[in-house]
Amino acid sequence: MTIDFKGRVAIVTGAGGGLGREHALALASRGAKVVVNDLGGARDGSGGSSAAALAVVEEIRAAGGEAIANGASVTDFEAVQAMVAETMAQWGRIDILVNNAGILRDKSFAKMDIADFKLVLDVHLMGAVHCCKAVWAIMTEQKYGRIVMTTSSSGLYGNFGQSNYGAAKLALVGLMQTLALEGAKYDIRVNSLAPTAATRMTESLFPAEFLAALQPSDVVPAMLVLASEQAPPAPSCAQAQAVLKPRISR
Repeated sequence: MTIDFKGRVAIVTGAGGGLGREHALALASRGAKVVVNDLGGARDGSGGSSAAALAVVEEIRAAGGEAIANGASVTDFEAVQAMVAETMAQWGRIDILVNNAGILRDKSFAKMDIADFKLVLDVHLMGAVHCCKAVWAIMTEQKYGRIVMTTSSSGLYGNFGQSNYGAAKLALVGLMQTLALEGAKYDIRVNSLAPTAATRMTESLFPAEFLAALQPSDVVPAMLVLASEQAPPAPSCAQAQAVLKPRISR
């Protein structure tokens, strides 16, 4: 199966590094025009800089692709709406949304502040809600859209110290299920990716020799399928690990 994105426009959140960067580069290399969204903050969500997003845009342009940088926080619905408006002004359509932005505030539930719990939900869950809501009317009018949620095994199976992250990630699967039902008649297909890869989000979770085998680029093929015209019409979750072949389950 040949996957091509010529004429398509994609928004990738959290695309300044790690998996998001690989997603943006892969989509652009196959012809998509890409909005590289990244707040540019630390792993815990603090701070912000446009440097990371701009660097990815320069990579895409140097390779002959088209891209623009955007520094909106996905927690700010008005900023997300402005990003979508800018995209429409630039390219006139939005075909693909990859909800990849995320942060970590890991602590055991007993020691976790409610503020840290809420912030992780705001970025992962509400960030995806904001982005989906902002593009939904556009995709329904086009009668075409592909949305990819980034979930995690922490949501599916649990992980010590990640009650906030796990709750947010499993909630995205529930969001996927309902949006897939509501979007079906408009050819909006909504699926989830559950990746395992070496990024700054996972660098403290695995030993160095294991991380060396988990290249983010190895996860990208599963995302490309979910973002393509051939994406599964029924909501699916692709479990993609660098050491295993991607697997799509329903």
